[in-house]
Amino acid sequence: MQGRKKWRVIVVGGGAAGMAAGITAARQGASVTILEHMDRVGKKLLSTGNGRCNLGNRFLREDGYRCSQKAFPGNVLSRFGIKEAQEFLESFGIVIKEKNGYWYPKSEQAAAVVDLFEIELKRQQIQVITGYTVHRILFQGEDDFLVQTDHGDFLGERVILAAGSKAAPFTGSDGSGYQLAEDLGHRIFSPLPALVQLRCQEKFFKQLSGVRCEGKVTLYAGAKKLAEDLGEIQLTDYGISGIPVFQVSRYASVALANKKQVKAVLDFLPSMNMEEARQFFLFRRNHFGHVKWGDFLTGILPKKLASVILKETGISFQQNVAKIPPAIYETLLNHTKAFEVTVTATNSYEQAQTCCGGVDTREIRPENLESRLVPGLYLVGELLDVDGICGGYNLQWAWTTGCLAGKSAGKVPIALG
Repeated sequence: MQGRKKWRVIVVGGGAAGMAAGITAARQGASVTILEHMDRVGKKLLSTGNGRCNLGNRFLREDGYRCSQKAFPGNVLSRFGIKEAQEFLESFGIVIKEKNGYWYPKSEQAAAVVDLFEIELKRQQIQVITGYTVHRILFQGEDDFLVQTDHGDFLGERVILAAGSKAAPFTGSDGSGYQLAEDLGHRIFSPLPALVQLRCQEKFFKQLSGVRCEGKVTLYAGAKKLAEDLGEIQLTDYGISGIPVFQVSRYASVALANKKQVKAVLDFLPSMNMEEARQFFLFRRNHFGHVKWGDFLTGILPKKLASVILKETGISFQQNVAKIPPAIYETLLNHTKAFEVTVTATNSYEQAQTCCGGVDTREIRPENLESRLVPGLYLVGELLDVDGICGGYNLQWAWTTGCLAGKSAGKVPIALG
């Protein structure tokens, strides 16, 4: 037995939620050890916000979270929200800079955030053990857990499982936490990539690689509308990317996993409704009838995108605009406002920022993230069947769940007499 010491709290996983849980538990007076299988804690934090670390969001919306138990995220966040998250982060030296509601460290360096976490872990006398992989967690009775690793066993009174999802496995999120939770009796909804790029079947995407433009993405499974979002769309050689694509991608993941046909409808003139766009095209035809079709969309859409749309419409670049029948304008309008592409897959977990699916939240107490099945076991962060949209939502979930679990697990009983 490792040192024969029995810890008040063992945290499995040293990511954002795990570190938050460990620090909060230690502040309750608990002895805490964090077991992390990577060579350092906080690796996933280093890549968040493109290296700037989007810590949270001043304008957090409950509908920014997706969960099979819809009320669960809001129920949890009502107990520890943006105010509490800010106080927690600032309590050990993180200075928050706000940009349009998005929170970043003042230095805009994710590495600085990890450094400050490590300083606080040391200050709270938390034992951080890296390079240890947890293989099994055994519940042996009240206040009695045995955590088995590849380098020995650990005894604890409470266990906080913060092992992350399957997204971005190079940062340590390898999905092992799902099996640990399942072995303890928890139901797992199959994890799937979320906040991820979508792969499409059309061959013309090779011509569109590198194009960026404002647009709206609407996802359908058959005739059913799944989701939509607006923003800068990025076109790649294999399909579509960008923030609006990320925001809706989890719905594509689920539909594709259920063997449904998925399509994305791209609106490249989102500031106009269909009739406004129709009148705009008629105006250009009347005033620029002397130009060739190759120039008709110049200044409206990126050139590579305009070329593909014209080709898909069946228009020759060399034809004069005035000589095209009116019906062709309607076809061009539809291709510009409702450009359909077939989604065949998401990119892999390696490219995903998070996952949808995870531990069934019906088995978790929202007030403190304790398991309803195993007393003294807590499950936090991305391991749960909760995924947030881009913009600091998933880190807010890490701070919220980690701190609530740490506060509960770390309470040390007062000895009487």
